[in-house]
Amino acid sequence: MNAEMLRVDHLGRSFRTRDSGDAERWVIQDMSFSVADGEFITVIGPSGSGKSTLLNLLSQIDLPSAGEIWLEGRCVSTASTAVAKPGLDCRIGYVTQDDNLLPWRNLLDNVTFPLKVQGRLDAAGIARARELLAAVGLEGFEKYYPHELSGGMRKRASIIRTLVYDPPIILMDEPFGALDAQTRLQLQNDLLKLWTAKRKTILFVTHDIVEAIGLADRVLVLSRAPTHIAAEHVVDLPRPRALDELLAQPGFAALHERIRALVR
Repeated sequence: MNAEMLRVDHLGRSFRTRDSGDAERWVIQDMSFSVADGEFITVIGPSGSGKSTLLNLLSQIDLPSAGEIWLEGRCVSTASTAVAKPGLDCRIGYVTQDDNLLPWRNLLDNVTFPLKVQGRLDAAGIARARELLAAVGLEGFEKYYPHELSGGMRKRASIIRTLVYDPPIILMDEPFGALDAQTRLQLQNDLLKLWTAKRKTILFVTHDIVEAIGLADRVLVLSRAPTHIAAEHVVDLPRPRALDELLAQPGFAALHERIRALVR
């Protein structure tokens, strides 16, 4: 069993309601789970269950109202933490729903931009960026600008931009949700290929049950708000996985139905 990378202990986040004076509404309450180093975890839950709120807490964009967040054996966030530290000194990568590429920078400059900001842009960093771009079929497009790339190519670039500075853990918030089915399938396979090669720890939020099962070592199912972990499912399907053949895998249908019953 790999060492623990992330641990969430009795996490809670409340917000003051507009129509009830000083009353607090809990969006997340008493949530606990852990993620091992190199593990691929997917998170799924009903609409409005606080998935994005959870990622904001884990990425240190927001601070909890209760509980603790631990990263690599160190407590990094509690209800008493005074100031949020987004990204925690580049130890936490965050791939959002939008690619957020800078339109005035070409593809290579976009994916190496985090290294430039960190003062780490050197020949080795550029070589790593080129290697990652080649791994997802973007070799030869290094000088292209975002408006010259397809949506799928821009999304690949946003993932590479996070991988290139090598954070210990990567959070992903429905990164493929706006793409067509064929592009989405290709990007899922690209992500699994990169994960298999680098074995980064990934926490991936999705609303798609097939995607949640196909990518994950484990699926965490969230309850309705106030949100906690309603169920946890280990995905025993063999790797490497051909995601276009997933529905025919023994055990897939039963797992899909168990998760669907919880999130509908």
